[in-house]
Parts: sequence; structure tokens; C-alpha cells
Amino acid sequence: MTELTYTQHLFAGTRDELLAKINKQLKPKRFKHVQRVEQTAIKLAKINGVNLEKASIAGLVHDYAKQRPDEDFIAAIKQYQLDPILLDYGNAIWHGVVGAELIKHELGIYDEDILNAVRHHTTGAVYMSPLEQIVYMADYIEPERDFPGVDVARQLAETDLAKSVAFQAKHTLQYLVDNGKPVYPKSIDTYNAWVPRYPNV
Repeated sequence: MTELTYTQHLFAGTRDELLAKINKQLKPKRFKHVQRVEQTAIKLAKINGVNLEKASIAGLVHDYAKQRPDEDFIAAIKQYQLDPILLDYGNAIWHGVVGAELIKHELGIYDEDILNAVRHHTTGAVYMSPLEQIVYMADYIEPERDFPGVDVARQLAETDLAKSVAFQAKHTLQYLVDNGKPVYPKSIDTYNAWVPRYPNV
């Protein structure tokens, strides 16, 4: 990929410099995943007229905190006075919601659209900016993903981004319920906000 020098207010460095910082935090398999998500996010950003630098950065950092120990997240929830309900959940929720705080303080990324894209990339949200929708979907449909319905999700993401968000919200909730997994309240809020708009996804 052509080297991107990010706008200073987004990240004080180049894409390669950001990659080097992320590489220190992730195992090789996860590191490759975030680069695939970045490329998918850039593709969707081009289709939807969204800032490519933001799509690149958000795609790369969305899992920045994914492989941190639980103690780091618990400490951050308390330090940054985040919603105590987070303590009832685990890494699946923490690495996005809490990870955004770690990204801010460790990488110097303060753009709220990027940070919200990280916060909401697993749970979704009642309102999501186009960038948030893109990262939410890019993580779901990146090229190595393989699950029933992924091809439908990919087609929707490239033709009707909002409808694809509803598809993911519906199928993710269905998966959690079918497998007896806890559902973070924001995921239910996301379902209620998006799925009734597209009841047939």
C-alpha cells in the first residue's frame, strides 16, 4: 500500500509508524487481521465518500487493546471513571469501549469519530457516523471472515451501508442469544435502533 502520511491532528506520524506501535501490542495473526480491516474500511470509505485517512487509522487501531490482560482494562475502567457496568463484561466488550481510552492516551489519537469507531465496532450504537458504520462492517466482513451470511453482508456493505449495519446487528444478537452469551445493553439498543428500519435483512 502507498505510504500514508496522516494529517497531524489525526496521528503524529506515518502509517508505518502507527503500524510499528500496533505491532508491539498484537500477535501476528491479529496484526494481519487489523490490516485487512483497514483495507476493507478504505474500500468502503471510497464508496461512501468518507475520509480515507480516518478509515485507515480507525481500521488499524480498532483492535489495538484486544490482547491486553484483563487487569489493564479493569484498571482503566476505574482510572477513567467509565460506566461500572463494564466490570460485568469481558474482553469482547472491553477492547473496544475501554480500548478507545488506551488509544487516546498511548497513541495520541483524539479524533472523536475515530475513537467512536473503535468504541462501537463490536456493540454498534443507536447513532453511528458513516465512519463508525464502516469500521463496524469492515471488521465483520474482512476477507478472512467465513460464516453463514458473510457474502450477503459483504454485498450489502458495498451497496447500502446502513442496511448492512442492520444485518450485522440482527445476526450478531441472534448469535449471542443462540449461544447463551451475555448481551451488552448497547448491543440491544443498536438492534432496536437499526433493525426495525430494515426488518427484512
